[in-house]
Amino acid sequence: MDRTLSILFPLSAALIYVVGALLVKRSSDFGVGVWRTAFLSNLISALIFQLLLPLGGTFHSELLWQPALVAVLFLLGQLFNFLAIQRGDISVATPVLGVKIILVAVFTTLLLTQVVSGKLWMAAALSSLAIALLNRTGPARHHNVGSTILYAGLSGTVFALFDVLVQKWSPSWGAGRFLPVMFGFVAIFSTVLIPFFRAPISAIPQEAWGWLASGCVVLGFQSMAFVMTVAKFRNATSANVIYSSRGLWSVVAVWGIGHWFANREQHLGANILRWRLAGAVLMMAAIALVMLGH
Repeated sequence: MDRTLSILFPLSAALIYVVGALLVKRSSDFGVGVWRTAFLSNLISALIFQLLLPLGGTFHSELLWQPALVAVLFLLGQLFNFLAIQRGDISVATPVLGVKIILVAVFTTLLLTQVVSGKLWMAAALSSLAIALLNRTGPARHHNVGSTILYAGLSGTVFALFDVLVQKWSPSWGAGRFLPVMFGFVAIFSTVLIPFFRAPISAIPQEAWGWLASGCVVLGFQSMAFVMTVAKFRNATSANVIYSSRGLWSVVAVWGIGHWFANREQHLGANILRWRLAGAVLMMAAIALVMLGH
């Protein structure tokens, strides 16, 4: 059962992420802004993670620095991610963020002294290449490429360290203690985002709230599904490979139902579709390797 759940949870998180991303993307059309979105998303996620309390565990007051440090890493990763997107193009930032999958395998070997199998290394490399193909946009010109790569690389590195430390420290606490406490710290630390708001929360347009609130709730549940997988099953590398399939599901959703969310990416040309189909094949190969390795 654990083997099945360790695959289903990150796969479900990847699918749910696409819905949440489309909802949040739609809310951005009303001028909500990334910082107010991140702040509200973190507060809602912190509440959702409290649903894990019944799983039980042991509270370690002397080790509160562990979930606090992991929470700082989460916020730093989020900050670098937004800077990469704001300074440059998503089509440049997203493939670089895909390097996180390989970095998780590296940190797992260095910090957890666990041997990552050859199949998982190959799957990590394939999924990183797949992400690059899935986000190919053709011969368009990009701006601030250097800073975009820098910030995206920092984000991928920090988030990889976040995943591995969750895997390292959560067992002594139990998922029902470490994760609720950690995301409680995320909510508290998110107050540092307030000075970056373009306007108060109360100024968010009424028509944006439905998209924004539902998107934040969906993203909160997908975060819980993914992080709980890492904490409970302690397989950050394979979980990240499966979770990276969100790149594939995003392409499928944009082409299939993107118009529901006023998304216009489905009008991209046939050449880009071919590259993304190639990326999809590589992604499926990566996931198959993970499943074979279980």
